[in-house]
Amino acid sequence: MNAPVAVLGAGSWGSALAVLLAGKELPVRLWGRDAAHVAAIASSQSNPDYLPGVTIPKLVEPTASLADALRDARIVLVVTPSRALRELAGQLAASGDLASDAVIVSGTKGLEHTTGLRMSEILANHLPTHPIAVLSGPSHAEEVARNIPAAVVLGCADVEVAKRLQLTFNTRAFRTYTSDDVAGIELGGALKNVFAIAAGICDGIGLGDNTKAALVTRSLAELIRLGVRLGGQRETFQGLSGIGDLMVTCFSRHSRNRLVGERIGRGEKLDAITASMKMVAEGVPTTRSAWECARKYEVVTPVVDQMHAILYGGQSPKDALNELMLRDPKPERE
Repeated sequence: MNAPVAVLGAGSWGSALAVLLAGKELPVRLWGRDAAHVAAIASSQSNPDYLPGVTIPKLVEPTASLADALRDARIVLVVTPSRALRELAGQLAASGDLASDAVIVSGTKGLEHTTGLRMSEILANHLPTHPIAVLSGPSHAEEVARNIPAAVVLGCADVEVAKRLQLTFNTRAFRTYTSDDVAGIELGGALKNVFAIAAGICDGIGLGDNTKAALVTRSLAELIRLGVRLGGQRETFQGLSGIGDLMVTCFSRHSRNRLVGERIGRGEKLDAITASMKMVAEGVPTTRSAWECARKYEVVTPVVDQMHAILYGGQSPKDALNELMLRDPKPERE
């Protein structure tokens, strides 16, 4: 397990995972597309644009060469934005530098637009001979990189691979559980970002604790309803990658998605918000994908519907709130 680990994506989460693994004395190659950005990380041993105040250990080797990153790596962590993952998967499939026994671990949270595919499904389609695993849970990069305790879940259909990865990632401050419900883990990690934007809108408008508690509770019900229909297990959504990740991203000051919602609630336009951000708020594209999946499978998703109307249909947050509150009365459990 002392072979180099390739971390593909030099943003906040990729950098945090590189710091985590280097803390276990593992050599890490941190790959990024932007050669200037990578060179700046190497020269300063920091990534201030994405992970300010954190030292990047010397065991982390930043590189803009995918071939160099993959050389001798037995674990390949993919942590690029969801919109870039398909292209990277194609590059990995075409590369002669990917070891035949390398395990691919996705740390990207999202659903592909138009196809509705999960990130692991895209990777598996391009790399059918490689074990594919996923890593998710309530784990903001800013805290993980500073060894603030967190617990996550690592999913893989191959139980033995999952156990080996668990030993690789587990630390005193990063407790890793295993699961074979890859679909549920990914769906929880992706869908919660939609509801985090809604929670941020509540904050931006200035609504109260009662409102936000009701929103998060009903969002969980919706996440479970849609997630089960898309192939996840109900119990998974009651765990770290479901309610755990939903809570942290709806309430945390670190949450990019909650911040996007807060700024929308204050009256800012989505295009201006996203243009001002260095990091990607995955809840924005995932809202469209989730809405499309709900239509395809005829799942009732009132919060997703209103978030889609706000982000893509020009609906005002206050009108969306009225739509939710004035729906036909019904039992809590149907």
